[in-house]
Amino acid sequence: MAELVLKLKEGDPAPSFSAPTNGGGTISLSELCGKNVVLFFYPKDNTPGCTIEACGIRDHFEGLKKKNVVVLGVSTDSVKSHDKFVEKFRLPFVLLADEDRKIVEAYGVWGRKSFMGVKYMGTSRVTFLIGPDGNIRKIWPKVKPLNHAAEILAALREA
Repeated sequence: MAELVLKLKEGDPAPSFSAPTNGGGTISLSELCGKNVVLFFYPKDNTPGCTIEACGIRDHFEGLKKKNVVVLGVSTDSVKSHDKFVEKFRLPFVLLADEDRKIVEAYGVWGRKSFMGVKYMGTSRVTFLIGPDGNIRKIWPKVKPLNHAAEILAALREA
């Protein structure tokens, strides 16, 4: 259970970022101006909830692409870890390696968490939909991995 209080809200400008990606690339939010961006933060590659969430988005990826959406996953794992995760589950979207925690901190998703009574610092499972204008259109602060991709598609249909 996270003790997270988001500092960003819908309508705010999305914090800019540039980060290394799986496959050895780099991507910046500024490169995606004019497109909808689904920026989903998740705790760790190859863990049960994160795998369910990533595979759900993979399974809805064609529908997201048809909506002119760029999907970016973000965790504090390394590029090498992301490469293995992408290959193992055939993920068709880009994963950002935020090892220095600049992006998770800018978006306010890094914080105190608790699991089975143990408190620790980590990334909360939060998704942001960033509009073509660079502003945050929607925030999902408490993502449930199983149906999250369908929630994203439903929000895009309403937009």
